[in-house]
Amino acid sequence: MAVGSMTPAEARAALQGGATLIDVRGRDEYARERIEGAVNLPLADLGAQALPSGPLIFHCRSGMRTKGCGPALEAAAKGAPCHVLDGGLDAWKASGFETVIDRGQPLEIGRQVQLAAGSLVLLGVVLGVFVIPAFLLLSAFVGTGLMFAGATGWCGLAHLFRRMPWNRGLA
Repeated sequence: MAVGSMTPAEARAALQGGATLIDVRGRDEYARERIEGAVNLPLADLGAQALPSGPLIFHCRSGMRTKGCGPALEAAAKGAPCHVLDGGLDAWKASGFETVIDRGQPLEIGRQVQLAAGSLVLLGVVLGVFVIPAFLLLSAFVGTGLMFAGATGWCGLAHLFRRMPWNRGLA
């Protein structure tokens, strides 16, 4: 059975008919904003947990993550009808449907990494130009780390931030 797609209106009707909505975003993203009643099951954990029986609707923020994972979603559904929410959470909101927002949550881990890496690169350049040129190595080190993260999918800075006190409830 192939993974189909649903508009937000179709998904809402399916949810009222008993379908289960599964949010495949990370816990930190889910904690900040979610569709009420959605079950959080990050893509990385998809095969490790049994899914509810009945029709399943998977979604992420924009729909791109879920569209690219059709075979994995289908395998996790184990024969149950499964669909992707076309346009994800963004399309849900654009359709005028409500979401649950928790403004007390920290920034998403990815944004924390971007802020820290950008700050370290800027600091390395400023110190390298105005203090000691060897500080440019800090920028080179951060750039190398970002390239490694892009090539392997493993980011040491993201793992470090997940362990920070303000993010502990999200890990």
